[in-house]
Amino acid sequence: MYRKHFALTRHPFDKEVAADELFRSEAHAELETRLRHLIEMRGIGLVTGDSGSGKTTTCRKLVSELHTGVHRVLYVSMTTGNAMDLYKSIAWELGLPTERNRAAVFRQIRAEVSRLCSENRLRPILIVDEAHHLRMELLEELRLLTNYAMDSENRLTVVLVGHPELRRRLGLAALEALAQRVVVRAHVRGLTREEVGPYLSHRLRLAGTELPLFEAATAEAIFHATSGILRKTNVLAHHALLAAAIAKVRSITTEHIQVALNEIA
Repeated sequence: MYRKHFALTRHPFDKEVAADELFRSEAHAELETRLRHLIEMRGIGLVTGDSGSGKTTTCRKLVSELHTGVHRVLYVSMTTGNAMDLYKSIAWELGLPTERNRAAVFRQIRAEVSRLCSENRLRPILIVDEAHHLRMELLEELRLLTNYAMDSENRLTVVLVGHPELRRRLGLAALEALAQRVVVRAHVRGLTREEVGPYLSHRLRLAGTELPLFEAATAEAIFHATSGILRKTNVLAHHALLAAAIAKVRSITTEHIQVALNEIA
């Protein structure tokens, strides 16, 4: 409804956004730097952040920029399951036929990773999203997958992506061996107060308008309501635009923010 009212070419705050259209916030720029260091080191990395903070999107943006002739990216999202389910997901990403025996598929994955490194000169990168859902034994299995040649070399880069509780779990004694292998840790924060206004303008620009639809006080109100978390910011801005369109006005005020908050409460 509000696209026509504000002469927008698309909905500016949709969840899906192309990698080259992402807003480069301070937190996401820092995460990219840390991830590039991790890929160079070939170890285990830990990326945490609140739901909707943009951690997964930033990881996807970075890997989309990697040269396919140098890196092989494997992506799995684990919310439930056992070790065999995990191995099957990784094997599928590698294009391997699935073994029925857990030990066999484990050896199969390790052999393929070694082959990619030695024969194809590729650097495999395994991104495990929603890793905070993994049970203790599965996190340990991931550590074992990175053990090659009696620990003398790193062949597989593993990026564990999850909620802040994942960082706390790695502090437990049961996962001390895994924690010692983590070479990069990054926590993704929300937008800063100063970044909210430019972020709103950036998304509106992608949707076809340079007009400052959100007043400065409105951006401040959005920050206070969302703590700068991207997903919450997008939802609130979307409903605020709708409220302004219904009111037949051309700028979004703090009153529209309040209406939007009541809508999504």
